[in-house]
Amino acid sequence: MSTTSADRDVAASRTPKNGFDRYFEISARGSTVGREVRGGFATFFTMAYIVVLNPLILGAGVDAVGGSLPIAALAAGTAFVAGLMTLLMGVVARFPLALAAGLGVNALVAYEIAPEMTWADAMGLVVIEGVLIGILVLTGLRTAVFRAVPTQLKTAIGVGIGLFLMIIGLVDAGFVRRMPDAANTTVPVELGIGGKLTSWPALVFVLGLIFTIVLFVRRVRGAILIGILVSTVLAIIVEAIAKVGPSFVDGKPNPKGWSLNVPALPDKIFDLPDLSLIGKFNVLDSWGRAGWLVVIMFIFTLLITDFFDTMGTMVAVGLEGDLLDSEGMPPRTREILLVDSVAAAAGGAASVSSNTSYIESASGVAEGARTGVANLVTGALFLLAMFLAPLVTVVPFEAASTALVLVGFLMMTAVRQIDWTDYEIAVPAFLAITLMPFTYSISNGIGAGIISYVVIKLAVGKSREVHPLLYAVAVVFVLYFLRGPLESLIG
Repeated sequence: MSTTSADRDVAASRTPKNGFDRYFEISARGSTVGREVRGGFATFFTMAYIVVLNPLILGAGVDAVGGSLPIAALAAGTAFVAGLMTLLMGVVARFPLALAAGLGVNALVAYEIAPEMTWADAMGLVVIEGVLIGILVLTGLRTAVFRAVPTQLKTAIGVGIGLFLMIIGLVDAGFVRRMPDAANTTVPVELGIGGKLTSWPALVFVLGLIFTIVLFVRRVRGAILIGILVSTVLAIIVEAIAKVGPSFVDGKPNPKGWSLNVPALPDKIFDLPDLSLIGKFNVLDSWGRAGWLVVIMFIFTLLITDFFDTMGTMVAVGLEGDLLDSEGMPPRTREILLVDSVAAAAGGAASVSSNTSYIESASGVAEGARTGVANLVTGALFLLAMFLAPLVTVVPFEAASTALVLVGFLMMTAVRQIDWTDYEIAVPAFLAITLMPFTYSISNGIGAGIISYVVIKLAVGKSREVHPLLYAVAVVFVLYFLRGPLESLIG
């Protein structure tokens, strides 16, 4: 077969231009440095909220002796660990997956674990959990479990995460809200306030989303990043004129206020970081203070959440960037999982809770990121955020959430790869997809998908089609879902 000029052009475009290109496989994955930089910026802006939100969550918790963590130190530590771990993921795994303190896990640490012991003890358990996950990676068990999941179920996990991202964006922007009297109505959520969009922040979100979508369908480069920046500028102008204020004023809710950040230009740009919480952890005292059964249950919960959240996240990001192989595996899976386990332990060691892979990385992939170079940009921005914390607090949820909704759409398109006529895979896929957004948890969706897959295969007499590891994983998830009754029995 003769080689056409088009084939030769494609081959030339994918030929490494230098050592940097060769190491990160920029050309080989059909990317460019410009796309990677844009992708790195987009990822940072869609997840920079964690620098503000993580301190608010952890700072609100009180440990067993009445101790609390300083907000300034939490903010600096959050940015510091996120920056280092994101850089490590970029250099070692060379995959466009950023990391930061995990939402959900930080709430577990703040409101369930810390009240049973000291903050140092609680963070020590996070370190133990990270070490255990690292051991599972080094022994090959974590990768083996990942390979055992059917390819179409992996695709469903990615689709479910897309819907999860969308609902996160809609809720964070205030476009969708919980009904105030949800206990007395059949409708748990509503549009805006009272079924109407009556606030300036909601208008900014809607206009920003429409603007971003228009840029995207017109195939404008950097559409998502431009959308975030333009939405932020619009938010600053609106705040300057309307004086909307924050969503909470003097401890009282202001439904029409800005979520997370009030978009106003800061009084100062630079601020020295407080890294005093680094190293403030203890891995031994918790066993005696809270009891070994309670401690084991806490570690188990942390382990399951981190173990499967990251697996789902890296599949979703790989799917968005067309980086998965025929088995639904991203490149350097082992390295990705190993860095993720190191990040979990590092988050505990810095007293900022377990760090994990962020699905918001998909926004960077949507901007063209395909390699670890995007992580170099995102990681550097997080490290700069330690000194530029005032600037990070300019972007409100209403501006950043536009990216999450659009990325949710992009990830949803993979649903066509699932065979909906085969109920043996379609039902588990359906449960995985729907339960992620409806329970606000990636792990819950994965667990429901795997358990139902195993049960269905057993019911139709096809037990041999189930990988032996999946039986063990299904049992673990059953224990995970039953952890409430188990904890009450232990108590």
